[in-house]
Amino acid sequence: MSNCFVQYLRAFFLALLIGAAAGPIAARAQAPDMTVANWTEQPVRLLMIDQRGCVYCARWDREIGPGYDHSKEGRRAPLMRVDIDGPWPDGLALARRPTMTPTFILLRNGQEISRLEGYPGAQYFYPLIDDMLDRVSQVNMTKGFGG
Repeated sequence: MSNCFVQYLRAFFLALLIGAAAGPIAARAQAPDMTVANWTEQPVRLLMIDQRGCVYCARWDREIGPGYDHSKEGRRAPLMRVDIDGPWPDGLALARRPTMTPTFILLRNGQEISRLEGYPGAQYFYPLIDDMLDRVSQVNMTKGFGG
């Protein structure tokens, strides 16, 4: 086995161990744009988990970032960015701790609805986000009928 691969495996298992010890992500720190009022004003958000040095995050920044806020998806689910190491916004309820960057998590009132792990490229990003947004609509309809 190559030394690089062994280092990767060590880092991977260490991340798993740390994630298991930390348990579910709890509200830890207040992000500047995340308050209770913001959830009321804009209940659906797209949370982007990134980190310094992530080449796929940088690619997303070049290919999608400049236009996301003005896209129909960006208007339906404004972007929030959080470093994979935090601090995390208050009031999040995630299914599991993100382990890779970028990860895109669609939230409704701080509750995870859906996630996209990795950046699939400009050609596939918006169709996948549209599918995630359709799930929010389905959840809203289900909640509306007592489900």
